[in-house]
Amino acid sequence: MAERPRKTLTPPPGIRAAASSARPPVRGSMNRPKPAATAAAGKVQPHATTTRGSAVSPGSPPLPAGSAPPAGTRISKLMAERGLCSRRDADAYIARGWVFVDGQRVSELGTRADPGVVITLDRQAQANQQSRLTILLHKPMGYVSGQPEPGFTPAVKLIQPDNQYRTPDTPVFHPACLQGLAPAGRLDIDSTGLLVLTQDGRVARELIGENSAIDKEYLVRVEGHLDAKGLALLNHGLSLDDRKLKPARVEWLNDDQLRFVLREGRKRQIRRMCDLVGLRVIGLKRVRIGALRLGDLPLGQWRFLRPSEKF
Repeated sequence: MAERPRKTLTPPPGIRAAASSARPPVRGSMNRPKPAATAAAGKVQPHATTTRGSAVSPGSPPLPAGSAPPAGTRISKLMAERGLCSRRDADAYIARGWVFVDGQRVSELGTRADPGVVITLDRQAQANQQSRLTILLHKPMGYVSGQPEPGFTPAVKLIQPDNQYRTPDTPVFHPACLQGLAPAGRLDIDSTGLLVLTQDGRVARELIGENSAIDKEYLVRVEGHLDAKGLALLNHGLSLDDRKLKPARVEWLNDDQLRFVLREGRKRQIRRMCDLVGLRVIGLKRVRIGALRLGDLPLGQWRFLRPSEKF
């Protein structure tokens, strides 16, 4: 059968025919403009970057079921774990652009990175950290260390110029000293001794963080009989609230006084431990936290932590 001749369509007047080399775009075709090149590996950027081969991305909505979780760890968490600052401060420093990951500035909250990255702080963040104050107080009985309770006064009320223990080289009290000041640890209302209050999240984490290894020393006056088995239980073997206590160091100092060294701080822990072995606490004083001793700080007075002092 003879092939029919093809009919040529002529465009209406006023419309030019498109050149054969310039076809109209097809929806879904591969002719879309290519996205800009991604950042080189090892760089940290807000949306799609990599750090030492691991993806780094800010926080995002929950992933669909079955999807892989975001790679890496939040930078704010890494900073807190390394003792650079608290998680709250880390978020503030990141938002201000004061944080560098492997030398690259990070400024978006929720950014993630490989746990092995090098994190450094801008000079402004370092200056901010150095301005955070830590205070040592010789707490008297009758004051609560933490949140105020009805009818009782929080220990922070004692941080006033009239109660400052001054030496020629100590800073002068200013009301700004009270901003963000919080106790780093408990000391119950019936106890006296060394209480730390701080504006510095690093200090709080060091003293009361989940992985804190700082020990605290107490002098405890007791009434009752304690045999060798009871003393052994105080050192290791007791439980409170159905949880085993960490090993302690407990020894007699004299006929009615024990020395406790603990690495945890459960609520009214020493008093409850003594109750379990038949002792009644009639006096409790904390005399040391880590390397810092109460020393000659008078009862009811406070002083600044010196730059040379470390817990």
